[in-house]
Amino acid sequence: MNLDDFSDLIERPDGGIRRDAEERRERLVVPPGALGRLDELGEWLSAAQGSVRVRAIEQPKVVLFAGDHGVASLDVSGRRAGTAHELVRAVLDGASPVAVLARSANVPVRVVDAGLDCDPELLPAEVVRHRIRWGSGRIDVEDALTSEEAEAALRLGVAIADEEADSGTDLVVLGDLSVGGTTPASTLIAALCGTDASVVTGRGGAGIDDLAWMRKCAAVRDALRRARPVLGDQPALLAAVGGADLAAMTGFLLQASVRRMPVILDGVVGAACALVAQRAAFRAPDWWLAGQVSGEPAQSKALDRMALNPLLDHGVHVGEGTGALLALPLVQAAAAFAAELPERPEPTTPDGGGDVPGVPGA
Repeated sequence: MNLDDFSDLIERPDGGIRRDAEERRERLVVPPGALGRLDELGEWLSAAQGSVRVRAIEQPKVVLFAGDHGVASLDVSGRRAGTAHELVRAVLDGASPVAVLARSANVPVRVVDAGLDCDPELLPAEVVRHRIRWGSGRIDVEDALTSEEAEAALRLGVAIADEEADSGTDLVVLGDLSVGGTTPASTLIAALCGTDASVVTGRGGAGIDDLAWMRKCAAVRDALRRARPVLGDQPALLAAVGGADLAAMTGFLLQASVRRMPVILDGVVGAACALVAQRAAFRAPDWWLAGQVSGEPAQSKALDRMALNPLLDHGVHVGEGTGALLALPLVQAAAAFAAELPERPEPTTPDGGGDVPGVPGA
């Protein structure tokens, strides 16, 4: 699979429509700038939708890619290795933060098992039917995936994006349900940004102590040695130090951009996949929003590289798409303002005509 093909398939949001939307914004009853970033979001939505008058976001969906990572066996995560299925179960049972938010906002949630390491009978068939493999390899000493598995995972992400676009989804909140996932994510970002392990290694969504952080740092350092020889080949990079869920998210982001379907990114895992996708198609980030600051240093580096400015900074680092879903109401508000605020009435002369009394030819 040649990801470079996406560079020809992805077009930027309509620049002409955006300029028209900016001009219309100047004419609204609320003064320009009074709505802060919501003005910018409204204009971005106009360009993405190809319509000066923004349409309401009526069919958003949370899409979560799930997977276990072999590197978690090094105790680099706040959760036990091989327990990502518990995160999935909590979402399905409505007991996780993202599930509570989604229920409150009436937003459907879709969970895709790309690489969980559990008995499929523990989860509904709809969740596990796309599984590429049982857990990803330990990236400090072995490849996360074979080249065939990496391609299959990328194609899975493309297929899921097509399914969502075909079903009418008009915006996706993208997240992950993983154990150990921030370690390959940090490795990918360090490799693509040319930084050291200590600069990008954070404490993960579940939080880890200093000893675990040092083990994680060492794992990222060792994985970086394996990543650098394949930096110019995105599928090979994802196979070496990514994972099935990360490769699927990368394919999803690329195809979502092809289908002109906006995406709100969540934490460091999504940022890492976005950075890999940007390497393949430089116009793709124009279709994404950064939902929130997760506190992971690698996420900040990736977003800076892509020039994506997060919408929220509330210290939310639970992951699972929660922070991105918190940003959704802001995007919906921007759409409503852009669509429904009236324009100022045109000024009229006292006699209702076009000439100014007493000024010939005026």
